[in-house]
Amino acid sequence: MTSDRQPNRARRSERSRRAILDATRALISEVGYAKTSIEAIAARAGVGKQTIYRWWPSKGAVIFDSFLALSEGAGGTALPDTGDLEADLKTVLRATAAEFADPEFEAPIRALGTEIINDPELAAQYREKLAGPVDEAKKARLRSGQEAGQLAADADLDLVLEMLYAPLAQRWLYRSGPLTPEYADALVEATLRAFRP
Repeated sequence: MTSDRQPNRARRSERSRRAILDATRALISEVGYAKTSIEAIAARAGVGKQTIYRWWPSKGAVIFDSFLALSEGAGGTALPDTGDLEADLKTVLRATAAEFADPEFEAPIRALGTEIINDPELAAQYREKLAGPVDEAKKARLRSGQEAGQLAADADLDLVLEMLYAPLAQRWLYRSGPLTPEYADALVEATLRAFRP
């Protein structure tokens, strides 16, 4: 006789996956990247190492997915479009600066950066699953600004993005200054001055 109360493997797998991703972020925040290991993640999550290796080939891959999980259910990657490009970019850049300053995001981002530097396969996965789609969403908003005459029609959108985000990323990476709303606004204003019609 079969039971109607068979364990739901999908639910159990999702519970284990969540526990692993949560444990990864917690460990990185508590003990740092270097001391976070697959063994420590498994122990914290209450799973066997083989469970982790069945889903992820490396510590870097787990860290990447733990970072992606932070934005699950965030409602997509579209940027606000109020019709005012400057205001919208300031909103987005201020949020990015605040995110970089948030310890819950900062530790996994730094750990992920370390892995990407040394793992070309993970770097490609990062570009495909995260950086590429986010950059396309940003460029879609910039194109809308071009169509509205708020940005030069011949502006190189990749260069616009680099001018907006590279200084912010460098300041964060080297801890060379505060990531304030005023700094984010200044980056937007300087970039738009350079690319006005």
